[in-house]
Amino acid sequence: MKPNTLLQIAKDFGSPVYVYDSEKIKFQYNRLTSAFGKVKHLKLNYAVKALSNISVLKIFNQLGSGLDTVSIQEVQLGLKAGFKPEQIIYTPNGVSLEEIEKAAKLGVQINIDNLSILEQFGTRHPKTPVCIRINPHVMAGGNTNISVGHIDSKFGISIHQIPHLLRIVENTNMTINGIHMHTGSDILDIDVFLYASEILFDTAKNFKNLDFIDFGSGFKVPYKTGDIETNIEELGKKLSKRFNEFCKDYGKELTLAFEPGKFLVSEAGYFLTRVNVVKQTTSTVFAQVDSGFNHLIRPMLYGSQHEIINISNPNGRERFYSVVGYICETDTFANNRRINEISEDDILAFKNAGAYCYSMASNYNSRYRPAEVLWHNKKAHLIRKRETFDDILNNQIEIQI
Repeated sequence: MKPNTLLQIAKDFGSPVYVYDSEKIKFQYNRLTSAFGKVKHLKLNYAVKALSNISVLKIFNQLGSGLDTVSIQEVQLGLKAGFKPEQIIYTPNGVSLEEIEKAAKLGVQINIDNLSILEQFGTRHPKTPVCIRINPHVMAGGNTNISVGHIDSKFGISIHQIPHLLRIVENTNMTINGIHMHTGSDILDIDVFLYASEILFDTAKNFKNLDFIDFGSGFKVPYKTGDIETNIEELGKKLSKRFNEFCKDYGKELTLAFEPGKFLVSEAGYFLTRVNVVKQTTSTVFAQVDSGFNHLIRPMLYGSQHEIINISNPNGRERFYSVVGYICETDTFANNRRINEISEDDILAFKNAGAYCYSMASNYNSRYRPAEVLWHNKKAHLIRKRETFDDILNNQIEIQI
């Protein structure tokens, strides 16, 4: 999106504000489907946790996407957005059997990632088709916060527990219609992904009536100029060939499924903040903005880097700034970053703010969560109102002291 468009949105809707470009979302979706164009049956299930605004979900519904959900609330959001139950896969972790049964009652695809729940669910609902989430013990991304397929991960059933898994399936006579893995985010080397895929293929051979194999996602997007990203076209070429070979040997045309989140929405998002104060200390120049980790926690939680541009002065002389927030904690967005000269009241735009940004926002320090705007058909649409003080008090019960 052009700086002038973003500036106008900040003027019209105030700051801080999240902005999403629907055309970029569509571009990424089509790029991924094109990369796997030689697979007969491809299913993309958008990972709702990345960005769960119902208007964004409607875009994916229009594109023909399914949904990957991790909570009963996300399932309900998907149904509210117009998705049919069979278009939704539910992959929780550490939830109660009661929640899983509630999701199954809604008719969505169940994906189970531990032996205890698998046995309980299979005993009580043997006729309900179930997908099984496997932990392939493969590290992706190099960061245990975002890599979820390593040996110490809480996610998935270990490949070393396959014999136990098979006994449960046999004893309960349950129906297994899918096999799933998710190695984690920011996959740099597609050979690592392909290696994990071979483990999934070997696991799939144990089940004779599969409908799909779900390879998760975790495709890396660039966060700065020249940054490494997953070569999705090369992965599409190599994995498609291997998947088609497997289907031929398996004797059945299966569906190849993915659950991309960041890949589809990260680059579509911008976070606009206003500079409250430019503060000079003995060693640092701080640009203090009207936000904090209550709105965008990723740099503090994951050490992620979001490119920051001064859209109020895009051609100004570059200087070094540490961009920090207004929270009563250390909420540093960037340290000693080269940014076009900043003045108070300038608008700064954080790039790659579409995934795991608003969805992880909070009311810490009793601050309001920001508004969300969708840039769609060359027009700005407010898709979430900025919170007010009434929202802070909502659900609180004031007692007589």
